Amino acid sequence: MRGVNEDVAINVTPVNAEIRTSTGHACTGSCVINLPRKKEFTVTASAPGYQTEIIEVDTRVSGKGAAGMAGNVIIGGVIGVGVDAVSGATLDHYPNPVIINLERGSGTKTVPAESATEQKPTKPVS
Repeated sequence: MRGVNEDVAINVTPVNAEIRTSTGHACTGSCVINLPRKKEFTVTASAPGYQTEIIEVDTRVSGKGAAGMAGNVIIGGVIGVGVDAVSGATLDHYPNPVIINLERGSGTKTVPAESATEQKPTKPVS
């Protein structure tokens, strides 16, 4: 019912940052990509004069996915549960949206999914 793909929003500051994902997607500035729900990936953001940042995006069973799974148990039985488990229909990407606020400087910083939602927004750079 939820489908096997999901839109993942990537919001980045500064607006000219280059975004690349381990799935082959690329864009400049904020964008939305559509991926299979069961696909974990990384997002790399870089801009001249800023530290490169790599965000890990995981998958987790969502509340809606769990509700769908419960419906399958009642209506679709074991086959419905198996199809959803294999297709990834019960999963959501985390974090979504992916929020990246690049810091001035050099080097690379890797941020695990658990920490990505804890980032405090910084003031936009003009």
